[in-house]
Amino acid sequence: MRLDRFISNLPRFNRQAARLLLASGRLQVDHQVVRDGCLQIREFHCIQLDGEVLQAGKAARFYLLHKPRGYVSATRHPQHPTVLDLLDVADKDELHLAGRLDLNTSGLLLLTNDGHWSRQLTLPASHLAKTYLVTTAEPITGEYVELFSHGMLLANETRATLPAGLELLDSHSARLTLYEGRHHQIKRMFAHFHNKVMSLHRERIGNLTLDDLPCGHWRPLTVQELATLHQSQ
Repeated sequence: MRLDRFISNLPRFNRQAARLLLASGRLQVDHQVVRDGCLQIREFHCIQLDGEVLQAGKAARFYLLHKPRGYVSATRHPQHPTVLDLLDVADKDELHLAGRLDLNTSGLLLLTNDGHWSRQLTLPASHLAKTYLVTTAEPITGEYVELFSHGMLLANETRATLPAGLELLDSHSARLTLYEGRHHQIKRMFAHFHNKVMSLHRERIGNLTLDDLPCGHWRPLTVQELATLHQSQ
C-alpha cells in the first residue's frame, strides 16, 4: 500500500489531509522523514506522525534450517512432519518457505514471514545460485558436464534450462550449481541420461551455507547475511 493511501485510510484523515501531512515533513517511516506519498508501505514499517506511532511495524524474521530427509517443505501436511515442526519460535504459523526441497532431499532451507523478500529470492529472474550434492545410480560422465553447461531441453518443455555447473566428485557423485528452480529439475536433468538420483542435498544458496549447523537444527540469519545474499544475486 502507498503511504498516502495508508494515511488517508485512517479515520481522522482524508486524502487532502494526507497530502498536507506529507508536504509538511511531519511523517516519519522507520524514523526517517518521508514526503513521498508513493512510498510502498508494508507491515514491517514503523510509521509516526509528530512522534505518535501510527503503525508500530512488526519484526521481519528470517531463518536458515538444515532440513533432514523425511520432512515436508510445507506448513501443514496430513501424513508427514513438516519443516515447521523443527522450529521452536513464537508465532511460527506466520512463517512460510522461501523455496522448497522434496521430502527426501536434505539441506539448506530458508523460512521467513516477509513475503516480499521470499518472492525476490524465488523469482526466475533472480538467477540466484543454488548448489547441491548429487549421488546417482549410474556413473556420471563428462557428457553430463558438457550438456549441463550449455543448457538442455527437458521432457515436455519448450524452453531450455539455464547453463548449470557440474563438478564431478567421483564416479557416482557430483556438485551441481543451478541458477533457476524448475519442478523436480535436478531429477529430470539426470533422467535425460536415464540415471536415477539416489540422494540430493542442498549445501548453498547464494553466499549462505550450512557450515557446521547440525541436521534438523536452525538459526536466524544475520543482518550481514541478509545484505550479502541480495548482493550475490
